[in-house]
Amino acid sequence: MSSLKGKIITVVGSGLIGRSWAMVFMSGGYMVNIYDNIPGQASGAITEISRKQIEELQQAKMLRGNLTAAEQLSLLSSHDDLLQALEGAFFVQECVFEDLEAKQTVFHEVENLVTESVILSSSTSCLMPSNVFSRVQNRTRCIISHPVNPPYYVRLVELVPHPETLPAVMDVAYSLMTDVGQAPVRLRKEIDGFALNRVQYAIIAESWRLVQDGVISVKDIDLVMSEGLGMRYAFIGPIETMHLNAPEGKFCFHYACKKIGAVLGAAKKQSVKTSYCFDYIHLT
Repeated sequence: MSSLKGKIITVVGSGLIGRSWAMVFMSGGYMVNIYDNIPGQASGAITEISRKQIEELQQAKMLRGNLTAAEQLSLLSSHDDLLQALEGAFFVQECVFEDLEAKQTVFHEVENLVTESVILSSSTSCLMPSNVFSRVQNRTRCIISHPVNPPYYVRLVELVPHPETLPAVMDVAYSLMTDVGQAPVRLRKEIDGFALNRVQYAIIAESWRLVQDGVISVKDIDLVMSEGLGMRYAFIGPIETMHLNAPEGKFCFHYACKKIGAVLGAAKKQSVKTSYCFDYIHLT
């Protein structure tokens, strides 16, 4: 990735996510062209970034990267002309509102203005890559880079490939995100909701079910997460938790599945409802 240092990234869309992405990329030393099709919006975004965010972050000693606020801001430029904004870019991060037709239009226009080597990336949080890039002719260089809002403060980025995305494109996106201080995860294929939202929705659904069934109050189910699982999961994930939850040092994920399987088997004989255990038994 050192060979990419100083290269240009174009951010299309100057809203909250676009501004955050611009801040992330320039904190890593990349030149950033921010574009918006509404005249004056991109320049207004730079004013917002410089006066209300970057300088305040530096004063609070929370500025990311090794460059000063002034050095980072010198890497940022605004554009009302798409062709000008795309000039010299090796990576395009689209950040327009969550509308399929709008994103398809953006990538159709961008593809006609860049060379074949430029990577086209979308910030969509829920739209499938195969739909977002359906109007792109060369879909091998297309990828979803889904951030968690706001990207500057929450490092996770989900990298979701189009069915035709080349492995090399995934590698470049992964290296770029790592280089600017994000925490990228690779999805091996596209799926509705990606990974983060599917896990999040499962937690929300079960939490709501427990409240709805009169098992627990809204306040207390929130405490289950904020004072329990959330504190644990801030450091390690669910699979690692199972692996490390070791009685006498012999507990591992495979052992856990076997143990849960035995419990499920005994419960089934006694006609005990065990649906909450999900399908762990099948993992063995």
